[in-house]
Amino acid sequence: MDRVFLDANVLFSAAYKADARVGRLWQLGDVVLCTSRYAIEEARSNLEEGDQLRRLDELTKSLRLFDNFESKLPRGVDLADKDVPILLAAIEAKADYLLTGDLRHFGPLIGKRTAGVIVMLPGKYLKRRQGDE
Repeated sequence: MDRVFLDANVLFSAAYKADARVGRLWQLGDVVLCTSRYAIEEARSNLEEGDQLRRLDELTKSLRLFDNFESKLPRGVDLADKDVPILLAAIEAKADYLLTGDLRHFGPLIGKRTAGVIVMLPGKYLKRRQGDE
Protein backbone atom coordinates (compact mmCIF):
# COMPACT_ATOMS: atom_id res chain seq x y z
CA MET A 1 0.00 0.00 0.00
CA ASP A 2 1.41 3.37 -1.04
CA ARG A 3 1.47 6.35 1.29
CA VAL A 4 1.01 9.38 -0.96
CA PHE A 5 1.46 12.95 0.23
CA LEU A 6 -0.40 15.61 -1.78
CA ASP A 7 1.05 19.08 -2.36
CA ALA A 8 -1.25 22.11 -2.28
CA ASN A 9 -1.37 22.36 -6.08
CA VAL A 10 -2.69 18.78 -6.31
CA LEU A 11 -5.42 19.61 -3.78
CA PHE A 12 -6.18 22.81 -5.70
CA SER A 13 -6.47 20.94 -9.01
CA ALA A 14 -8.73 18.26 -7.55
CA ALA A 15 -11.05 20.87 -6.02
CA TYR A 16 -10.97 23.31 -8.94
CA LYS A 17 -12.94 21.06 -11.32
CA ALA A 18 -15.30 18.30 -10.25
CA ASP A 19 -14.02 16.02 -13.03
CA ALA A 20 -10.30 16.79 -12.65
CA ARG A 21 -8.11 13.85 -13.65
CA VAL A 22 -6.16 14.11 -10.41
CA GLY A 23 -9.40 13.33 -8.57
CA ARG A 24 -8.78 9.69 -9.52
CA LEU A 25 -6.31 9.53 -6.64
CA TRP A 26 -9.26 9.40 -4.23
CA GLN A 27 -10.64 6.36 -6.10
CA LEU A 28 -7.55 4.21 -5.59
CA GLY A 29 -8.34 1.54 -3.05
CA ASP A 30 -4.92 0.66 -1.73
CA VAL A 31 -3.46 4.12 -1.18
CA VAL A 32 -3.23 6.18 2.00
CA LEU A 33 -3.57 9.82 0.96
CA CYS A 34 -1.87 12.37 3.19
CA THR A 35 -1.32 16.11 3.27
CA SER A 36 -0.77 18.89 5.77
CA ARG A 37 -2.87 21.71 7.15
CA TYR A 38 -0.36 24.04 5.51
CA ALA A 39 -1.06 22.50 2.07
CA ILE A 40 -4.82 22.62 2.61
CA GLU A 41 -4.71 26.29 3.56
CA GLU A 42 -2.50 27.12 0.58
CA ALA A 43 -4.98 25.38 -1.75
CA ARG A 44 -7.92 27.08 -0.04
CA SER A 45 -6.37 30.53 -0.45
CA ASN A 46 -6.20 30.04 -4.22
CA LEU A 47 -9.76 28.79 -4.70
CA GLU A 48 -12.48 31.36 -5.20
CA GLU A 49 -15.84 29.73 -5.82
CA GLY A 50 -18.04 28.19 -3.15
CA ASP A 51 -18.33 24.89 -5.04
CA GLN A 52 -14.54 24.61 -5.23
CA LEU A 53 -14.16 25.29 -1.53
CA ARG A 54 -16.85 22.71 -0.72
CA ARG A 55 -15.08 20.14 -2.93
CA LEU A 56 -11.81 20.86 -1.14
CA ASP A 57 -13.51 20.33 2.23
CA GLU A 58 -15.00 17.03 1.05
CA LEU A 59 -11.74 15.80 -0.48
CA THR A 60 -9.69 16.61 2.59
CA LYS A 61 -12.01 14.75 4.99
CA SER A 62 -10.48 11.43 3.92
CA LEU A 63 -6.84 12.57 4.12
CA ARG A 64 -4.42 11.87 6.93
CA LEU A 65 -2.85 15.10 8.14
CA PHE A 66 0.80 15.56 9.00
CA ASP A 67 2.64 18.72 9.88
CA ASN A 68 6.27 19.17 10.74
CA PHE A 69 7.51 22.21 12.56
CA GLU A 70 10.97 21.39 13.86
CA SER A 71 12.91 19.35 11.28
CA LYS A 72 15.47 20.60 8.84
CA LEU A 73 15.75 19.76 5.18
CA PRO A 74 17.98 16.84 4.32
CA ARG A 75 21.53 17.84 3.41
CA GLY A 76 21.87 19.00 -0.18
CA VAL A 77 18.18 19.79 -0.71
CA ASP A 78 17.40 23.36 -1.72
CA LEU A 79 13.75 24.47 -1.81
CA ALA A 80 11.84 27.73 -1.76
CA ASP A 81 10.82 28.64 1.79
CA LYS A 82 7.13 28.07 1.03
CA ASP A 83 7.82 24.49 -0.09
CA VAL A 84 9.99 23.43 2.84
CA PRO A 85 6.97 22.61 5.07
CA ILE A 86 5.53 20.44 2.28
CA LEU A 87 8.61 18.23 1.93
CA LEU A 88 9.13 18.05 5.69
CA ALA A 89 5.50 17.02 6.27
CA ALA A 90 5.81 14.34 3.56
CA ILE A 91 8.90 13.01 5.34
CA GLU A 92 7.06 13.14 8.69
CA ALA A 93 4.18 11.19 7.09
CA LYS A 94 6.67 8.54 5.98
CA ALA A 95 5.18 8.95 2.53
CA ASP A 96 6.39 6.79 -0.32
CA TYR A 97 5.53 9.57 -2.77
CA LEU A 98 5.10 13.34 -2.70
CA LEU A 99 2.86 14.31 -5.60
CA THR A 100 3.28 17.83 -6.90
CA GLY A 101 2.79 19.77 -10.10
CA ASP A 102 5.27 22.43 -8.97
CA LEU A 103 8.07 21.90 -11.47
CA ARG A 104 9.48 25.34 -10.78
CA HIS A 105 10.43 24.54 -7.19
CA PHE A 106 10.36 20.75 -6.97
CA GLY A 107 11.68 20.13 -10.50
CA PRO A 108 15.21 19.11 -9.44
CA LEU A 109 13.70 16.54 -7.06
CA ILE A 110 11.23 14.96 -9.51
CA GLY A 111 11.85 11.23 -9.79
CA LYS A 112 14.38 11.27 -6.97
CA ARG A 113 14.16 9.79 -3.49
CA THR A 114 14.70 12.35 -0.75
CA ALA A 115 14.71 11.05 2.82
CA GLY A 116 12.64 8.08 1.65
CA VAL A 117 10.11 10.11 -0.35
CA ILE A 118 9.98 10.00 -4.15
CA VAL A 119 8.80 13.31 -5.63
CA MET A 120 6.55 12.65 -8.62
CA LEU A 121 4.07 14.37 -10.91
CA PRO A 122 0.48 13.26 -10.20
CA GLY A 123 -0.13 12.20 -13.80
CA LYS A 124 2.96 10.02 -13.79
CA TYR A 125 1.87 8.38 -10.55
CA LEU A 126 -1.60 7.67 -11.94
CA LYS A 127 -0.10 6.29 -15.15
CA ARG A 128 2.22 4.05 -13.16
CA ARG A 129 -0.70 2.80 -11.08
CA GLN A 130 -2.75 2.02 -14.17
CA GLY A 131 0.11 -0.19 -15.34
CA ASP A 132 0.03 -2.03 -11.99
CA GLU A 133 -3.70 -2.70 -12.02
